[in-house]
Amino acid sequence: MIKGKDIILRAPEMHDVDLLYRWENDQSLWHLSNTLSPFSHFTLEQYVLQATNDIYTQRQVRFMIEKDKKTVGCIDLFDFDPNNQRAGIGIIIDKEYRNQHLASSALDCLLDYCFNTLNLHQLFCSISSENKDSLHLFQNKKFEICGTKRDWIRLNDKWIDEYQLQLLKKNYCNELNTNRKTEKK
Repeated sequence: MIKGKDIILRAPEMHDVDLLYRWENDQSLWHLSNTLSPFSHFTLEQYVLQATNDIYTQRQVRFMIEKDKKTVGCIDLFDFDPNNQRAGIGIIIDKEYRNQHLASSALDCLLDYCFNTLNLHQLFCSISSENKDSLHLFQNKKFEICGTKRDWIRLNDKWIDEYQLQLLKKNYCNELNTNRKTEKK
């Protein structure tokens, strides 16, 4: 379990399967994860049962975001590459809990874990140009747009660009040091 100021990140449990089932089968979210077909309840149960949470073996890990003993979302590390010390990040907050700074708190916890426990060199994510909330969240954490995939996502017969963002450990550490100096004043 990874503890933050107001949230914790923990491994998925069997009692999370119904929630995961709802999120994974919400067609309005499929374009975010390139999902093309629904997940069965059985498949998600097997995922939770078989997940070792060993990022070095599975090259990915999912953390459930919990606040006040309620599961409010999940945050994933994927495409983990220990040789090049990088991983991708994905996050979802349940509609009921959005706009409460929970994604920001979860991302703070995950950044600390990635840079100080896993000793990663960089993190990356892909965000559609229309997802202003996610762009704002990641850019506030000093992720920088490093590329644009033009007409990358087809959504409702409309083509949308996708931005590639990355955060280097040195930029994360510089931001932390700047914040600490500001807090001391």
